[in-house]
Amino acid sequence: MTMVTVTKPSLPPLDEYVELLADIWDRQWLTNRGHYHEELEKSLAVYLGVPYVSLFCNGMIALQVGLQALKITGEVITTPFSFVATTHALYWNHCTPVFCDIDPVTCNLDPTKVESLITPRTTAIMPVHVYGTPCDVEALQRIADTYGLRLFYDAAHAFGVHLNGQSVLNFGDLSMLSFHATKVFNTAEGGALITGDAKLKQRIDYLKNFGFADEVTVVAPGTNGKMNELQAALGIVQLRHVDVEIAKRREIDALYREELADVPGIRLLPETTSANRNYAYFPIFVNEACYPLSRDSLYAALKGSGFLGRRYFYPLISEFPAYRGLPSSMSLPVAATVSRQVLCLPVYASLDCAAARTICEVIKRPIAKETLQQSICGGSSLP
Repeated sequence: MTMVTVTKPSLPPLDEYVELLADIWDRQWLTNRGHYHEELEKSLAVYLGVPYVSLFCNGMIALQVGLQALKITGEVITTPFSFVATTHALYWNHCTPVFCDIDPVTCNLDPTKVESLITPRTTAIMPVHVYGTPCDVEALQRIADTYGLRLFYDAAHAFGVHLNGQSVLNFGDLSMLSFHATKVFNTAEGGALITGDAKLKQRIDYLKNFGFADEVTVVAPGTNGKMNELQAALGIVQLRHVDVEIAKRREIDALYREELADVPGIRLLPETTSANRNYAYFPIFVNEACYPLSRDSLYAALKGSGFLGRRYFYPLISEFPAYRGLPSSMSLPVAATVSRQVLCLPVYASLDCAAARTICEVIKRPIAKETLQQSICGGSSLP
C-alpha cells in the first residue's frame, strides 16, 4: 500500500533551480553572505512586508541566536503546545521555561493566564502562532509593556500570515520563521529572524557569524548559523511559486471544511476574517464523548486506509522527561485535553482532491456505522 503522508515538501521546477546552481558554480561563492543570500533576504522582506530579515541555516539556531540577541535570561513564559525546538532553545540558552496554558479555541498561549506566572525572574514571553493562527498580539504586548518583558514570537508556522492587514511577523521584539522541508515555504532546511530594528538586525548578523563584526573584530561569542548559497538559491526559486502552493492548499482546506463541518465530535479550527491563513496545517480535534472512536483509534483507522495523520502536538513539551519536573508542568488542563484530541490531516499542494475526500469518508464512516446500528436496534423487538 502506498501511504499518503501528512505533508510533502513543495519543490520548484528543477530547471529553474539548476539555472541558479550553474551561476553558483561560476561564482564559486558558497556561503558567508553570497549573492543569493543577499537577494533572498531582500526579496523576503518585500514579500512578507517586514523591515529586516536575517537568514539562518535552520529555525532552531535562529531561536537560539534570537534569545542571545535580546539578552534574555532567567524565566521565560511559553507554551507547552508546540514543537520541542521552542523550549529546547530556551534550555540551550540557560533560560527556565515557564509553561502557560493555552486558549482552547486557537490553541495559542492564553494571555489571561500569563500574568499570574510572572515573577521577579521573568524576562520574556515566547508565544507560538500555532498552525499559523495569530496569537492575541495586542493582549500579549500590553502584558510585555506593563512588566518590561521581551516578546519573542516563534512564528515557524506563520509564513505570509497577516493580521488586520499587517504582517504578523512585525509584532513583538522578534519573530522566528522556519523554512524546514515541511513548511509552506522551504529551503530544505533554513530559518529567519524578523525585526524592525536595524541595530538588532546588525547584532543578529554578527552573532550568527561567530560574532565577527569585520575581519579582525569579534564583538561577542557567536555561533555558525549562516544560510548557504544552495539553500538561498532554492529559496529564491521557491518564492516564485509560493502563492500557487498556498492557493492549492486553500482548495484542500475548503474541501475538508465542507466535508467535515457537521460531523459530531469532530471540531475544526474556526475561520477568522481578521487574519489571512497560509493553510500550513489542517488539525481536527476528536471528542470521544460525541465521536465513536478515540483520537488514537481514528489515527489507526486512517493509517489502515493508507493515510498518515499526525498527532501534532502530542505529547506536550511539558510531559517530556527534561521538562516534566518543572512546577509549571503540573497543571495545564486545556493543553492536556487539546493534545489528546488533536490530529492533523494530510495537506499539501500536490494532494489529490479524491484522496482528501476519501480521508473524509474514513472519518465519517464510524458515525454512519453507529447511526445504522442505532437504527437497527431501534427498530428491533428484541429487549
